[in-house]
Amino acid sequence: MKIYTKSGDKGETSLVFGVRVPKFADRVEAYGTCDEANSSIGLALSLLPAGDEWKELRQVFHVIQTKLFHIGAELATPAGKQVGWPIQDEDVLFLEEQIDKLDAALPQLTNFILPGGHPAAAAFHIARTVVRRAERKAVMVAQQEEVNASVVKYLNRLSDYLFVVARCVNRETGHEELQLHE
Repeated sequence: MKIYTKSGDKGETSLVFGVRVPKFADRVEAYGTCDEANSSIGLALSLLPAGDEWKELRQVFHVIQTKLFHIGAELATPAGKQVGWPIQDEDVLFLEEQIDKLDAALPQLTNFILPGGHPAAAAFHIARTVVRRAERKAVMVAQQEEVNASVVKYLNRLSDYLFVVARCVNRETGHEELQLHE
């Protein structure tokens, strides 16, 4: 199978089920940003220190990256069609459980913190901002046509989860959280 098809050489691409749209279409922007977020998460994971203490986190992110791929497929599916693995409220609840679990072990926030610290934590912060952009793009598509409401919820929770993960990575690696200078 060839990697290139040449079918996009004139500025169009195919959604799921073969519908052709311009490469700048809102749906393409939305699922493309999900792909970018997924890649950002992969980079952040690659920067985690070696060791078994990150095994469970890596397993959770394997689920998350798969779900993010599924979200991309949903956003690449034209109105009136459905994918075989839609995001569901249970997926959102899974993220909420993960957030609560990690957040319980962190010091309470009393001020805004600046992104940074350990390279993996900084990369998780970047992934968080890309997920926020993906959420905005998904909301934009949802304003124009039907989008599974769980997709937007999932992206919203995922950015929260990435924030908490960045804080945990800094704590576990001994990096101080920098608070906003007043």
